Amino acid sequence: MKFAPLILPALMAVILSGVHLLPKASEMAPSAISMDLPEKLGSWVYRLKPPSQEEIDLLAADTEFAKAVCVSPREGEYTAITGDAILDRIDLSVVLSGHDLNNSIHRPERCMPSQGHVIGSSSTVAIELPNGQIIPTRRLLSVQSIATNEDRSEYASYQCVTYYFFVGHNSITQDHLRRTLTDIKDRLLFGMDQRWAYVSASMWYGEVPQIAGKVTIEEADDKLQKLLKEFSAEQIDWKQVK
Repeated sequence: MKFAPLILPALMAVILSGVHLLPKASEMAPSAISMDLPEKLGSWVYRLKPPSQEEIDLLAADTEFAKAVCVSPREGEYTAITGDAILDRIDLSVVLSGHDLNNSIHRPERCMPSQGHVIGSSSTVAIELPNGQIIPTRRLLSVQSIATNEDRSEYASYQCVTYYFFVGHNSITQDHLRRTLTDIKDRLLFGMDQRWAYVSASMWYGEVPQIAGKVTIEEADDKLQKLLKEFSAEQIDWKQVK
């Protein structure tokens, strides 16, 4: 059957587009995540930053953003001139969907290319929290190119690892299709929409500015997972999640 490889993509397209045809929900269930980011959590200091204009323009007007550059001193590493601690950096982003399900959050694979990323691979990683809860995450490896001059004629490229997942009213998933199917079920059976939050954390590895030695991918994975464990234990209402 030469058309067999086309059946699954076509079926997924029908399912994903079907949500647009559903009746409007009478109730909007809040996400289990808190959008109020801490000033400090564990060894990480959270430096809040606003969303980009591209993010604001892309999503519905009632979309909410909580973003931070998280920094932590690297043990025993200091600058030669000032003696200041050299910092690790993780970019954290939480995007909370608005009331319009048809113009909601989406997989980061859609918007990362506009931020200079070329994604090389994707996998699923389960992160276990101290409270025994499991967070399924999607792990992306990419190369990010950053303009180094005003006319954007020169670029520097960095290897990047990103973890992301979605937090709804009572469920957590890394799977966009599963999230869509949950929305369809909730609207048909319960007349309800979950308000989903998309959580992502990214870190460069390899040759990183201001860090003398190379950051291994194992080190980046370890620090990202530790930050997400601390963040999720503090920011997610686990009594609300099934």
